[in-house]
Parts: sequence; structure tokens; C-alpha cells
Amino acid sequence: MSKFTLPKGIVLSLVLAFCAALAVNAGHASAGTQLALSQPLTIRWRYDSNLTLNLTPAFDEERIYLPLAGGTIVSLRARDGQLYWRSEMGGELSASPVADERGVYVASEMGPEGGTSEAGVRRATGTLRALGREGGVTQWMRTLAMPLRGSLSISGNKLLAGGSDGRFRAFDKSNGEILWTLTYGGRFNCHPVAVNGRVYAGNDDGNLLAIEQATGKMLWRHRTKGSVHGPVAVANDMVYFGSGDGYLYAVSSVDGRLLWRKRTGAGVEAVALVDNALLVASLDNFVYRFSLNGRRVWKRQLPGRISAQPLTAEDGALFTPLTSPAGVVLGLQDGRLVNSLPTGEEITTSASPIAVGDAVLLTTEHGFLAFARPKESPKTITSAPLQFWLR
Repeated sequence: MSKFTLPKGIVLSLVLAFCAALAVNAGHASAGTQLALSQPLTIRWRYDSNLTLNLTPAFDEERIYLPLAGGTIVSLRARDGQLYWRSEMGGELSASPVADERGVYVASEMGPEGGTSEAGVRRATGTLRALGREGGVTQWMRTLAMPLRGSLSISGNKLLAGGSDGRFRAFDKSNGEILWTLTYGGRFNCHPVAVNGRVYAGNDDGNLLAIEQATGKMLWRHRTKGSVHGPVAVANDMVYFGSGDGYLYAVSSVDGRLLWRKRTGAGVEAVALVDNALLVASLDNFVYRFSLNGRRVWKRQLPGRISAQPLTAEDGALFTPLTSPAGVVLGLQDGRLVNSLPTGEEITTSASPIAVGDAVLLTTEHGFLAFARPKESPKTITSAPLQFWLR
């Protein structure tokens, strides 16, 4: 019998599609790696910069694309931090970028929103562009009336994003052409999630929208009393999401009908599906684990507010509380502290942690840190002492 081998391009596409699927249900999950967050992790390399932002870096199977102030993207090798290229576009980046095997897709803004020219004509202030993977050269650019916000998302041949003008759009990622536009009042500043032919996106008016991915038709909306910024989690024909009104919501994926909601102590932006349960972080410093039917399993307090998505693995979840000097890893079963990743300074950014290969990567105020298993014996090198403020 002859041996069948898939072409390299197809294999790479399958790997990237699998990684995207992981990110839907587990925050910014690792790119095809067996990640062990509870094991000793030490700093492997750092990239120093005073220009980091509250935007989560993009990544592919081996590279990281770090967004910086001044409209700059830096491409780094995940294994050792080697600089591949630096691209300066001007203006300021307006949304977290996203990457695939071709390159990185970047949204930016040029000047203040709502500006006008000397002739009184409203000036376009938003751009979306594709930068090539190898050199960071612009492959195409699309001008928009107002900038995109939140995070960009990839699904198939589409780039998905919402803007501060109340429009949610799908772009052809090969050339930037607008495939469809949904106009819906309130400003979008969200993390779109595409699953089962639908796109889920929240807006500042407190609505979660379900949009038909092929056409841009709105299928349903569910209204809350607070802004909806974070990504949804989808399981068993149910959609789970958090709102600024302090509730975790579970609605039907068919029609948006409310199935249950659970109160937390403050606004909820981080919801992740892991281990057949929900991890929920609220802005009152608490992390919760809920079962999929809404039963609270445990509750733990961390040393700061949590606005970033956690990084999850089979043995734990990594949170980056604001004002804390370390990332915090909680066990999934009981919420106990199982590890910490000291950053050497207070965490002041809401950029989410990511993982590429065997490295865990954190954004700080003064740079970018890569943590990994030490080469020496774990018996002699450990992470920071496990003495935290959990309640």
C-alpha cells in the first residue's frame, strides 16, 4: 500500500485552524503545545520596551507580533526573542492584531476620531492593513471612516472586527475588501468569536449579537445592563458571556433566549471554557469556577483587578492581575495557587498572556517576558514562592 502524505501547506493550514479553535474556548490558548503551567517556569528571554500597550500580541506557530505605541509592530522569534523585523505605520494601533501563515493584520487610527479637514469634510481616521510575515511590508491597506476597536479575529478567509462607529464588518483577508457590514448603533470594542457559522460580538450598549458569518445578517441579540467586551464561550448549544453589569450569562445559541445568569461582584470581561466548566474573572479581583449549568464550584480572590483573558492548560489557568508583581496560576479543580510568574514590576497592562511553543509570554509596562521550563533540574530552580493573597 502506498503512503499518503499531505502537502505542507495543507498541514500548516490544519494546524493553524486547530489553534484558532483552541483560542475560541480557552482564551489565548497555546499554539499546539503541551503546556504545563503548574511546573517551574523561569524567564528565558525578555524584550525591553517602554512602549507596550493594552493590546494582546498576535502569534503564529513560531513568531510573535508585539504591538507598540506609535503605530509599531515588532516581529520576534518565540524560541529566543530574536528580532525579525520592525514595522512603523504611524498613528496608534487601535485593536489587538491577529496573525496567520501569511502575516499579521493590524488596525490603527490616524488622528482623533471625528476630525474634519480644512474644507469641513469628515476625515477618515481608521486603517486596516496586512503586513507580510517575512519582512513586515504592507501587502494591502483599507481606509475606514473610524478605527476598529477591541480585537481582530480570523475565520476562514474573513477578518472580523467591530468599530467605534457602531459598525461590525467582515473583510476579505487576501485583499482587505469589505464583504459585509452590520450597522448596530452602539460602539463595538469587543473580541469577536466565530463558531458554527456564526459570529458573536458585544457592544458598549450592552448587547451580545449573533451574526450570520456568511452574510452579516443579525440572527438575534441579547441585551444586558452593562457593556459587553470580552469573548464568548460556546458549548452544548449555549453561549456564555460576561457583562459590565456584573453578571455571567448563559443564553441559547439558537435564539438568544436567557437560560440563566449568575451574579458576581463586579463587571465581567474574562470568560473561558476549560475542563467542561467556566472560569470567570470579575473586576472585583475575584476568579470563579462555574459548572455549565450555573453552579458555583469555587471562588478565589487575587491581588488586583482582572481584565485580561486567562491562559489555560490542563493543569491550571494563568491570570495577570493589575498592580500585581506576578502572573498567578490557579488549579482548575479547587482554585488554589499552584504557581506564580514574577515579572519584576507591577503588571499595568490588560494585554492577555499567550503561549507559543513551550514559552509563556507576558506583556509588562517595560517590555515583554518569555517564561519556560528551566534547563536545570526543577529541584534546584523554582518559580516565585507560593505566598499570595488568595481567600
